Amino acid sequence: MSGALLEIKGLTVVFDGFTALDGVDLAVEPGELRFLIGPNGAGKTTLIDVITGLTRPASGTAAFGGTDLTGLREHRIVRLGIGRTFQTSVVFEELTVVENLDLAAEFRRPLRALLRQRRGVSDTVAAALDTIGLGDLAGRPAGVLSHGQRQWLEIGMLLAQKPRLLLLDEPVAGMSRDERERTGELLTQIAADHTVIVVEHDMEFLRRYASRVTVLHEGRVLVEGDVASVQADPRVQEVYLGRTKKEAA
Repeated sequence: MSGALLEIKGLTVVFDGFTALDGVDLAVEPGELRFLIGPNGAGKTTLIDVITGLTRPASGTAAFGGTDLTGLREHRIVRLGIGRTFQTSVVFEELTVVENLDLAAEFRRPLRALLRQRRGVSDTVAAALDTIGLGDLAGRPAGVLSHGQRQWLEIGMLLAQKPRLLLLDEPVAGMSRDERERTGELLTQIAADHTVIVVEHDMEFLRRYASRVTVLHEGRVLVEGDVASVQADPRVQEVYLGRTKKEAA
């Protein structure tokens, strides 16, 4: 029996005659910080959409902890312990940082707890706030945060839901160098207690923080391995890194 937390077999997705995923097999072990890369249109976001219930596959399975996800609704998948971010940050700008975190944590609370007036900050919210490093901004509206801080808040909102698997879609897009470094440190910290899959295009960021990499191309897994072996693979250089051979060296 496989020890993988997430195990995908023969996953195929077709949109109006276009095959977005073509028999994808993928296994992610507990505690991995897995990077998913590939050129535009390779199927990366489609794969994440299947795992989170936004897209139904034509065939194949995506099992999380032994449960097939492909027929489940989004809220059921969240309750199983899967959380995701999107390329564009989604936070409630009028609410404070801590209120955003508190709202994200609510779905695990029983109804009777929600009906009672809450006092102070829960341990779950406090832990998420500490992890993302926004304690000094806890009482500020999310709308005043920088781009990087919004991304960290969204990651904190996932952590407040106590997921086992986090799926992050291009988390460092548009960030400054300092923000990318802080995000890399954050992901490394989170991966100590969670399984994390990162969809990313930033090769410098990948080289520094990835432990294992899966390359998708035209809806299929092209190659998989550690950063060094993936970068050295001629197929990867041809379809993804050919324009930046110095980076691939």
